[in-house]
Amino acid sequence: MAARRFLSRSIMLTLPDYLQERLDIVFVGINPGRSSAQAGQYYKTPRNRFWPAFNAATLAPVPFGPETGAACLEHGIGFTDVVKRATRQMSELRSADFREGARQLREKLHHYQPLVICFNGLSGYNRYVKYAIGEAAQASAGRQDMVIGSSAVYVIPSTSPANAAVSLDALTEALLGLKALVRELRDGHG
Repeated sequence: MAARRFLSRSIMLTLPDYLQERLDIVFVGINPGRSSAQAGQYYKTPRNRFWPAFNAATLAPVPFGPETGAACLEHGIGFTDVVKRATRQMSELRSADFREGARQLREKLHHYQPLVICFNGLSGYNRYVKYAIGEAAQASAGRQDMVIGSSAVYVIPSTSPANAAVSLDALTEALLGLKALVRELRDGHG
């Protein structure tokens, strides 16, 4: 009985990475929410505005939602997180989570080299820069001066319900900016 309890605690609740080579966009969340990880679906919480903003910005030719998110790979869009450990709130994460997560994320991003890396939230981007590169970052939304490997970096305001001060319209506008950046880079003007 004690061994069984130990095993169940050692299994980390998380989401799989949806990554492959030649992606246009890789969305990087801070970490999976528990309900998303339990369902095995990115941005599963109904109050999260990721999928409504994604679809309003027409980032893919067909609408997507949490249950179909893995199929975004077919349209050049992938998903991962700075920290893979699922929590109810970001405040449950420790510095060690970010240190290890940022290191692993950096390796993945250098390996896959998407056209654009889009951080969902300023906090996730700032922590990635702090722990993967060792610099302080105070990003604002939009394209960043930094590149990761050969990938451009873009940041949108967090789509989390905890960031309710940012409207769905503002999130959609941020994703329309991302869409324009991808188009520019594909055309060789970025």
